[in-house]
Order: sequence, then structure tokens, then C-alpha cells
Amino acid sequence: MSTAILAAVVLLTGLSDAFWRMPCGARLALERADPIVNPGAVAGHVHTISGGNGFGFSMDYDQARKSSCSSCPIKQDLSNYWTPKLYYMAENGTFEDIPQAGEYNGNTGGMTVYYQQRPGTKNKTLEAFPPGFRMLAGNPFQRNYTGLQAAPGNAVSFVCLDYSGTSKQYNEIPNVNCPDGLRAQIYFPSCWNGENDSPDHTSHMAYPSGHYDNGDCPTSHNRHLVSIFYEVIYSVDQFKNRWYGNSHPFVFAQGDRTGYGFHGDFVNGWNQGYLQKAVDTCTNDSGNMEDCHVFDNGLFTADEQQACKVPPSVNAAGTSSLEQVTGSLEALPGCNPPTSGPELAVPVANCPKASTGQPASYFTDVTASLDWYYAGCASDNYYTRTFTGASQSSDTMTVATCVNFCKSKGYTLAGLEWSRECYCDNKYSSDDRKPKTGVIGNCGMKCSGDSEEYCGAGSALSVYAACTGSTCQNVQYGVVGNSTSTAESKMKTKRHLGVHRHGLLHSGA
Repeated sequence: MSTAILAAVVLLTGLSDAFWRMPCGARLALERADPIVNPGAVAGHVHTISGGNGFGFSMDYDQARKSSCSSCPIKQDLSNYWTPKLYYMAENGTFEDIPQAGEYNGNTGGMTVYYQQRPGTKNKTLEAFPPGFRMLAGNPFQRNYTGLQAAPGNAVSFVCLDYSGTSKQYNEIPNVNCPDGLRAQIYFPSCWNGENDSPDHTSHMAYPSGHYDNGDCPTSHNRHLVSIFYEVIYSVDQFKNRWYGNSHPFVFAQGDRTGYGFHGDFVNGWNQGYLQKAVDTCTNDSGNMEDCHVFDNGLFTADEQQACKVPPSVNAAGTSSLEQVTGSLEALPGCNPPTSGPELAVPVANCPKASTGQPASYFTDVTASLDWYYAGCASDNYYTRTFTGASQSSDTMTVATCVNFCKSKGYTLAGLEWSRECYCDNKYSSDDRKPKTGVIGNCGMKCSGDSEEYCGAGSALSVYAACTGSTCQNVQYGVVGNSTSTAESKMKTKRHLGVHRHGLLHSGA
């Protein structure tokens, strides 16, 4: 064998084993949104979304790149990744959302995205995703096993996690209890025809010939992109004592009882040159991002990922109230009756249409009642507090309780944390603890004294500040039209402010 051929074989072998694993530590959003399939409108079913906060009902590459944060760790990756939500179906016909791994004490669970370098013998050059690129894998209406080396087919799988024994893989949701959760997996096609999208959002892509996760690209799609692969872990073990009948009690948001309709969507938000450098040089087979020096000093912390969110803004059909997608539900959001196939599911005709409206706000407007405003969600630390003045805790804590307490002690800042704690000060202990512009924060725990109010979370402070002068404004994060943007609410004189709890501020008459 010649030296040149041997070198090529060594290079190809190394790349075929190269990958990095990106654990997206939190959820960006949970609602009926899908800017690929349903741009500018409410999607047909609920998705769990990760990635950059440029996400919106309509979005393009430029909007993705304007993200100020991400629920995934690599700062130069402002892409969005999403999959359908999984629900528990009770014997009485109601539904309950199933937590994803990592959901506890106000934190949300995310997903893991693998970037794998697997060139074929004829397609040795792997390309980064170009600006404007998007794709989806799988078919939400699928209800039977195809056996294809694609999605639907073998590119969709499920692993019943058992960390003390053997974790077995299935092509469908298994009819067995999974001691440590159920991991849903989907591998995306990697062969490209040069178009950024296609009418069905799949035809511009193809799987390699022979196998879904490696091999040569067909001549119709002869450009080989880096491969991506999603893993999502659902905490089905929390429902181990609630099974009934002869099959599992789980259903995906689109009404899929089988799992064959599991699918994933991807909107590219990478800096193309940065991703190409990672594809070319990050050839370690450990999967650790830390082994890729391209990512040095370019990672969001776990707390920063948790703080990155887009507020829900889908109103239930025929109402101006936010659509409920968690808790106990009479039906799956949208018109998605549970089906088991084997025929394809059919969309329900004449389904009442939901609409987009005012995005949720995670604060209470006390500008008129207390002359204080919401300043944002700040970070805290148990050992080195952000506010070191007076403090109190109570099982009847509300925003007004905390603000009045701090006000009575002569302080101008009040921070609520962990549902029942209140901290006061006149300044932040350091600038890096302050609320970050354009980042909603992880202040999503309900107050112990009022379930309609929010009182921070673990290591997160809902901060209110005393108004000064003749103007007073709540800092907030909003969705503008069908796009997502970050902005402060407009200045309004105090006499024009009404008390609008948990809504966008607007001028009174």
C-alpha cells in the first residue's frame, strides 16, 4: 500500500470515530411552535425546544444569530433543536406531561446533541451547515415500523435505561418499565443536494447509501454534511406504579402511542466558519467538548443555560389565555387523539385554531401599587449572597411581602428566591450577578404564598427595585410579532400604569 493511500485510510478511520457530545442542559421553550413546518402560526402539537433565544414562530438565520443566550453550551452555536413532548395517558383519558431528565427545583431538562464526523469513501470532505439551512427527520404521522435505514425506520430508536443492568434498545416505545428512564433517539440525514430547504423539509437531504449513520452519499445528494444525532431522556420511571392494561401508558404530543412517529427538527444558527473549523480539527473520539480546543473559552455555564428561555405565547383556541401544555390535561394540546396504527395518522379536520398572543411574563407589576419595578432575574450563590442586607423567609411569601419588608428596612432592592425567601440590599455584590440584558432568567418558581406569582428559583433572584423620579418601567423579555426579540418595556409615567399581573405592560386610558 502506498504512503498516500495509507495516510488517507488513517485519516478516514480517525474521522469515522470522531465526534463531540453537546449536552443542552435546559429547555428553551415548551409550546406548539415549529418555524419549519408551521412558520408564523401555531404548530399542530407541542415541542420541547432547545438552543438560542432567537427562536420564534417565524425565524431566519440572521434572527438565530442575534440570540443573546442559548440553552445549549457552545456559544457560537445559536441553532435550535426540537422534538415532540411525551405525555402520560391516564386510564380515565386525561394526560400529564412527563419530565425530562434534569428537571428539579425549578430547573428544566434539555437534550443531548451529537456532532459526528462520518465521511464516506467517496465523500471524504465533510461540510458545515450553511447559513439558512434547516431540516427535519422522521414523520409525526408514522405508526408502524418501516425497517428502512432512515427516519421513519432504524434512524429512530428507544433505549430502556437500566444503570444497574442492561439497557436494551427498541424500535418503538417498549412495553416494559424502564428503571432509569426512556431515551428517545433520532439520527438525521447527512447527504445534501445544495438547497437550504425543500417544500417537505426533507427532500433536500438523504441518508447515506447502505446505512443511516455512515457510508457514501447518493449522486442526487453528493455533498456530505456533518452528522447530527439527538438523545432525549424522559423520566418515565416516575410513573412505574401507574401502569394499567396490556401496554405502556405513554403518548407523544402528536398522538403517537407507538414511538414510530418520533421526529426532530433543526434550524442552523452556527457561525459557518467556526463550525467548519470544529469539523476539520475536533477529531478526538472521546466525545468531550473540552477536548476540542475550538470551543476553549466559548461555553455557556449550566446556570446560563438554565437562564435562557423564550416565554410561551400560544393562546388556547377561542381565548386570550395561554394554552396549558403541562399538568393535568383533558386532551393533548391541538387535535391529537392517541392512535396506534399501523396506518398513518390523519390530521383532524376542522380543528379549532389557537393563536399567538401576548407572551407570558414572570413578574408581578407593582409599579402603581408599591412604586417599585421588576428589574429582572439575577443570579445568587448560597455561600456568597448577591444581596447581603436584611432577609426573611416565609411559607406565605409574595412579591408584595418581600418588597414591603425591604422597603421597611430602608433598602431599594428586593430579591425573591426559592419560592419563600426574601433578600434586601442597596446594591449587587458584583456586576456579574446582575440580570443580563435580553435574558429572561430562571426565575420560574411559584411563590409559596401566591401560586399566581413567581419568586425566583434555586440560585436565582426575582429582583424588584424602588422607582425613582417620575418614570417607572418593568424590564421584560418579549416576543414581537412572529419573531423573538429582547427589549425593555417602554417608559410610562406612573399615573398611566395599571396593575396587570403577569402580562405585558400597556398604557391605561
